[in-house]
Amino acid sequence: MFQGASALAMDAKGRLAVPTRHREVLQALCAGQLTVTKHPEGCLMVFPRPAWETFRDRIAALPMSAAGWKRVFLGNAQDVEIDAAARVLIAPELRTAAGLSKDVMLLGMGSHFELWDAATYAAHEAQVMESDLPDALKDFSF
Repeated sequence: MFQGASALAMDAKGRLAVPTRHREVLQALCAGQLTVTKHPEGCLMVFPRPAWETFRDRIAALPMSAAGWKRVFLGNAQDVEIDAAARVLIAPELRTAAGLSKDVMLLGMGSHFELWDAATYAAHEAQVMESDLPDALKDFSF
């Protein structure tokens, strides 16, 4: 389970360093093989390859009425590997789609990560914090 937020800096070539706390797990889990694709909320999803394969199969099984979303998730997926310097290269098309600048946030979301432009994520989180709790959380004990 991946959790926690990491503020990272992406270099001019679109590479970012994988946080130290996740490196060993990612090497053991997927030999550093990841898949990156678009998220409906404007960020990117970064999956260890086994988790991606499970997600990919669930998306591929959706009916034709979801063909547009299949294209978003599957048609934009890019396989990447963690390099010898523990960095991942994010494709220019995906960087543009998510509006990524130099400063990014990598959020552990359990089975995968979300990669956000730092300013976009701050605005998104502020909006969420100002909204009412969804019904699913109203009876949740904190």
